[in-house]
Amino acid sequence: MKTTSFVDVPAVDQWHIPDDLWASIALLLPEHKNTHRFGGGRPRRSDRKCMEAILFVLRTGCQWKALNATRFVPGSTAHDRFQEWVQAGVFKTLWEAGLLAYDDWKGINWAWQSMDGCMTKAPLGGEKDGQKSNRPGQARSQTQPTGRWERPPDRIGSRGRQQTRWQDGRGDARQYPHRTART
Repeated sequence: MKTTSFVDVPAVDQWHIPDDLWASIALLLPEHKNTHRFGGGRPRRSDRKCMEAILFVLRTGCQWKALNATRFVPGSTAHDRFQEWVQAGVFKTLWEAGLLAYDDWKGINWAWQSMDGCMTKAPLGGEKDGQKSNRPGQARSQTQPTGRWERPPDRIGSRGRQQTRWQDGRGDARQYPHRTART
């Protein structure tokens, strides 16, 4: 009985774009014009590698800078190419072409469509009321406009505010009959 080892099994690269699919995608990409003032500059990275990197980011949700640790192009290169292609309408055209190809292959019932979505709380979103500020509060309830002097407080410790009804002993017995005025 013969046993196989992992060396005998060919590795499948799930992020590699097949040649026949790449031929269709390459037709949708705009032609690159060298804008370097002397016609030189660093050689442009392969469009195919950039598309593989972009699809990797879109499918996994990783950050662009995380591409630096992968076999793809650097994150800044992939992000620049993504922005360039979005502006040129490549992904919209690719989406439309994919829909039409699927319609020819399986058929799409264009009369009935639905959309699905999900809204969840962010894991680190804070409390329901929002996170409390870590900054110290202002000394006054409002800041003074530029060029105006602050009015000194009438009494020390009152900070220039009037006392509330409950502090000075007056209460609104009509609104809160169960409360008694403090004296």
